[in-house]
Amino acid sequence: MNDRLPQVYLARHGETPWTITAQHTGSTDLPLTPKGERNASQLRGRLAGVAFEEVWTSPLQRAKRTCELAGFGSGNTVVEDLTEWNCGDYEGLTREEIQARSPGWNLFRDGCPNGETLADVTSRVQRVIDRIRQQKGDRLLFAHKHFLQVFAACWLGLPPATGHQFFLGTAALSIVGYHHGKSDSVIRLWNDRSHLTD
Repeated sequence: MNDRLPQVYLARHGETPWTITAQHTGSTDLPLTPKGERNASQLRGRLAGVAFEEVWTSPLQRAKRTCELAGFGSGNTVVEDLTEWNCGDYEGLTREEIQARSPGWNLFRDGCPNGETLADVTSRVQRVIDRIRQQKGDRLLFAHKHFLQVFAACWLGLPPATGHQFFLGTAALSIVGYHHGKSDSVIRLWNDRSHLTD
């Protein structure tokens, strides 16, 4: 009998045109760049040999394509709650452009007008976490930077706003799980990009 505590692998999608230019990307359904596709493919080797009970992906193409190139194009489940933070009126703007409109703006405190607040994203994150905690076996999630930052904070039982402190690069792999038991949540790996060669 295998009584090993389950782990949740978190993969951020590969590079897109707007990650290069640092434009806020929520619901805009951008493709990966050629480098993003290469990096997503490099996740395949990093994840080889790991058996997952389920693989979940955001419905946005940058996450779905990363999932496919990482070797999980079949048998995955699209989970709407994994979608990135809806940036509303700030979609496509850089931090500097937003600050010019709203000095002192902070995504994790202020949210986005006509988009989502931190509470909105936290509700989605918590639904995903609740679903995971009710199931057995390891999971692999393909999602987005801000969603995964909030996920990490909520997994640890920290205030969701502390998620901004969990830096996360493109095509990075992270793992969360437990230490002594299911009431003892931990981060086992964060922002691992050692599998990337460019």
